[in-house]
Amino acid sequence: MHNDTTEPLFTPAEVGRAGQDVALQIEAAIIEGRILPGQCLPSERDLHMQFRTSRGVIREALRALTQKGLLEIRKGSRGGAYVKQIDVAQVSESLALFLKQHPFAPASLIEFRESIDRSITTLAIARATPREREALVAQADRLAAELRANRPDLDAVGEIDRQLNLMLAHMARNPIFEWVMAALQAGFSSHDYRLYESPEYREATAANWCDTARAIAANEPMQALACISRHYLLLGRCVHENAVPPAPDHARPGIGQPVS
Repeated sequence: MHNDTTEPLFTPAEVGRAGQDVALQIEAAIIEGRILPGQCLPSERDLHMQFRTSRGVIREALRALTQKGLLEIRKGSRGGAYVKQIDVAQVSESLALFLKQHPFAPASLIEFRESIDRSITTLAIARATPREREALVAQADRLAAELRANRPDLDAVGEIDRQLNLMLAHMARNPIFEWVMAALQAGFSSHDYRLYESPEYREATAANWCDTARAIAANEPMQALACISRHYLLLGRCVHENAVPPAPDHARPGIGQPVS
């Protein structure tokens, strides 16, 4: 919890826009690490004295930051405004809700995913260990084997696909890309499930994943990137031929984002 004897964290709020200024100063303190996740803000009385504004303005700013997901208000003897730890699950949920409220054209989603996947793949080829490359090939072979079954288990296919994407993002050795991929896998669909549902495209998609994994393992960036382009070409064609609303998230857990 914040120590009330330390130097004040905040300066008097700007007259005329006090509520906004209070919220911005508190947000800056959180982002800059002057107040850490799990710590409590100074008491309402101390905030009132530091900002030199009314308690109503303080409460308004705290409500705004709570709605933004930066704070949580706790009751009881140890109550107060505590800084929240923002994690991937929270961001993923917000992203999924945003996409449901603002549906994008499939072509836009496909274009976005391809640009991300090309960057991750290029980095993975440069940075992955030999063991990681072997594991990626083995996982791609698992996907192909599952899809060769007479009745593929699409839930199992979706989980294998999800692991492939997360493995590849980890191989890139860039924590931001890894975080973004985890968020996308949790709450985002770029219509790839249609490739797995379609017998016409299923075999070609699985073979292309295997080709991509082997190109990465062999340090062949041009071949790997060509495979990614082929995947999204197949996806665009499949979506165009089967122009129906995307399946709800709960109906197709894990299916949605093969990189290649």
